[in-house]
Amino acid sequence: MPRGKLKRIVVLTPDSPGVYLMKDASGRIIYIGKAKSLRKRIQSYFARRLDTKTQVLVSKIADINYQLTPSEAQAQILEASLIKLHQPQYNIDLKDDKSFPWVRITQEAYPIVSICRRKRILKGHSVLYFGPYTNSRLLREAIRTLRRIFGFRSCRKMPKKICLFGRIRLCPGPCAGRVSRAEYGRTIEKIRLVLEGRTEDLIRELSRQMDKRVKEHKFEEAARIRDQISALGSVGSSRANAGSNIEAEILKKALHLEKLPVRIEAFDISNIFGQEATGAMVSFYRGLPDKDNYRRFRIKTVRSIDDYAMVREIVRRRYSRLLAERRLLPELILIDGGRGHLRAAAEELESMNLEVDLISIAKEKENIYYLKGGGPLRLKEGNPALNLIRRIRDEAHRFAISYHRSLRLRKVLG
Repeated sequence: MPRGKLKRIVVLTPDSPGVYLMKDASGRIIYIGKAKSLRKRIQSYFARRLDTKTQVLVSKIADINYQLTPSEAQAQILEASLIKLHQPQYNIDLKDDKSFPWVRITQEAYPIVSICRRKRILKGHSVLYFGPYTNSRLLREAIRTLRRIFGFRSCRKMPKKICLFGRIRLCPGPCAGRVSRAEYGRTIEKIRLVLEGRTEDLIRELSRQMDKRVKEHKFEEAARIRDQISALGSVGSSRANAGSNIEAEILKKALHLEKLPVRIEAFDISNIFGQEATGAMVSFYRGLPDKDNYRRFRIKTVRSIDDYAMVREIVRRRYSRLLAERRLLPELILIDGGRGHLRAAAEELESMNLEVDLISIAKEKENIYYLKGGGPLRLKEGNPALNLIRRIRDEAHRFAISYHRSLRLRKVLG
């Protein structure tokens, strides 16, 4: 791989869990791996001391793609499903080795989900196997997550009275008649989709169900589905988290907004003692990241350490351009910062005669400031509106830090 292309890949790869796919010159996937930090793992392949097998692999790499996951445990689930799909040349271990653990789902009225070491035929019913997986600890963590999200049966023999898992809602309780066979079957199908690496398909279906519940004013059911979506994250997708109309409706009410915040744009500043000062903007549409509309700003007019002036600059550059191009404005603008950052952005919007709802969130106490309010607004922990604001704020911060880091690295590497 050309050194210049390698530098770009390393610079742009996030320090996040996920799966990486190495391709040869023809575009064929030759190796798939998981990592707790994609950046560190990819960098390790280009260290000076490598074994012979890895040197051969590296010599054939022409490109590297990656897919983000919410955790290393979910990265392992995605890794195994992708290896099974693509059968890469250098993933020898997971093709053949029978010593790695598997996930087993029995095919019966109320299927059992469990982890096993070997495939075998069980008396009385057929079995589905998923895997194998290279790390038992991560697999147990992933299964615990699925159990917490959906709940499933694990007892070999149906008990006469409900067990501990049923009492603490980690099993839907088929033994106590709490769940129908059809409903439990739908739960197992959701778990199957995750184990097959199709979590994004599942999230789309859950989002559709959630929107339907909202239209029917079944807000409790919609909130439960929203929590499942949030817990799942998004395995192998650029859409790190899913939002909902519920969050937007609650946010509109809490902040007395003029419009439902369908599109929200958030700004963050990143600099170290004024060096390589940058700004970043992320755009969320209906609760989801719209990465085609993310923007990066290299600070041009501010030479001192003045975050307020930097906020003014990037807000002015963003919305003067939208005005010039006659493009639609967002319903809500979010600034990462306190009351002073909010005021700086508001003054800039006012100078352009723009009327857009504007809020800011301070990191320390998560105080939310908005122009129509007096003191700061403090939303309760777990409030859907606060979850939405945090999610967007954190993504803006991540994007800003990523850009700032890439500029510093370019400076070091020349």
